[in-house]
Amino acid sequence: MHSHVLLSLRQIEKSFSSVQVLKKVDFEIKQGEVHALMGENGAGKSTLIKILTGIYPKDGGTIYFNGKEVEISSRQDAKSLGIAVIYQELSLIPTLTVTQNILLGQEDVNAGILNMKVMKQRVLHLMESYGLSIDPDAVVETLSIAQRQMVEILKALTLDASLIIMDEPTASLSSKEAECLFEIIKTLKDKNVSILYISHRLEEVYLLSDRLTVLRDGENVAVLEKDQINPTDVIRLMIGKELVDIDSSGKMRPHHDDIVLKVEKLYRKGVFSDINFEVHKGEVLGIGGLVGSGRTEILRCIFGADRYDSGKILFNGKPLPPSINKKIRSGFGLIPEDRRNQGFVPILNVNRNIAITNYDKLSKGKILVNHKDEMTLCRKAIEQLNIRPNNPNINVGNLSGGNQQKVVVGKWLMRDLKVLLIDEPTAGIDVGVKEEIYKLIEDLASKGVVIIIVSSDLKELLRVSHRIIVLRHGQIIKEFKEGVVSQEDVLKAASGILCEEAAINE
Repeated sequence: MHSHVLLSLRQIEKSFSSVQVLKKVDFEIKQGEVHALMGENGAGKSTLIKILTGIYPKDGGTIYFNGKEVEISSRQDAKSLGIAVIYQELSLIPTLTVTQNILLGQEDVNAGILNMKVMKQRVLHLMESYGLSIDPDAVVETLSIAQRQMVEILKALTLDASLIIMDEPTASLSSKEAECLFEIIKTLKDKNVSILYISHRLEEVYLLSDRLTVLRDGENVAVLEKDQINPTDVIRLMIGKELVDIDSSGKMRPHHDDIVLKVEKLYRKGVFSDINFEVHKGEVLGIGGLVGSGRTEILRCIFGADRYDSGKILFNGKPLPPSINKKIRSGFGLIPEDRRNQGFVPILNVNRNIAITNYDKLSKGKILVNHKDEMTLCRKAIEQLNIRPNNPNINVGNLSGGNQQKVVVGKWLMRDLKVLLIDEPTAGIDVGVKEEIYKLIEDLASKGVVIIIVSSDLKELLRVSHRIIVLRHGQIIKEFKEGVVSQEDVLKAASGILCEEAAINE
């Protein structure tokens, strides 16, 4: 096994205001190993990584790299040591091309002019060596979340790093793209590169990790060797209690109450076509399908964030107004897939983010905001959703992923919801917070709220859905509305295998 310790953190401490986030944490990673870091949202993982990459200063403790004590006070300090990071919230520049993003800061310049031909060849060679295929001339904002994640990975690979930190790298990847990432990790290990791997997907950790460190409430609770990594034990260590495992199958429970939302022949050129479904009062409709099948785009069209070319959307039997403002007033809410860029404002505090969709209720005469009511609303959301820390004045960008998602949910819960559209509700969120989100969905449905949920996590889709429709190439390929449905059933439909089997049987 690996013997040389590449990175060693000793007695690391960090506090925000009066809240101690890291409490004398020890952590080490050896050369050429994949070391997983796990813990509930708020356990201190993100803070530890930000100290290691120079974003936050540590309050106490010592960092050693290759046996020497070092100070990491900036991103440049981390980069000069050979530390690269792939964040859960991508750090790409949307208006630049794939090539420009990958080689940002490493451009080929000739007489003050970028040599784009040479840069493009460098990127193509890099993609070829790792078995990836993305248009190097494509503008990043035109790519899917999954493709952007692969660009972020390629960007890190250009730095010739000795340590690559991967923060929820598969959160937005399809199973095929995730397998490609795993092959990249194996190649990096063969080149003696160390990987610090952060994920809430226990099956990935079990598959990839040489060792695993578990944090809970800002403290080390365990360091496990590969043969000690057991998903059940890891969950127990993370949350300090037993959790009932979510089954790999679910029983569909169709509703027969009044139809609240009806979609008829919805069409958007090049994205989806002939989309027809209806959702009843208090029903949770799950939408499955592979990345790029049109799931997210349908939700955005229903909410009004994107336009569709033809078709109808009816709400309580009447055409749904195209205005997002009118939809919000009618009781619609959207929890987007890309929560950091579309779900909340990182530089605003919890109070302002909760209020952002509620100013019509908080303003007097449409001009002045009642700040007392604003704070009351925020504290109600914090208590109802158990947002941690329970500080209304902390910037949402400084919260863990799970608590950021709670803020995104909270701003809609403070309204009189009728329809809630949820895209990837628990991507990058730990098992404990997942259960809180699932319970919230169940509670809303029991109160008659219509919920449409898109999820790449098949266990999740089966766990919360009363009925599931599956998309493939922008069309509804299958509906599961009764009986027991397994992950395999949904995956087969999304992959087109069910259609092939049906054709053979005919």
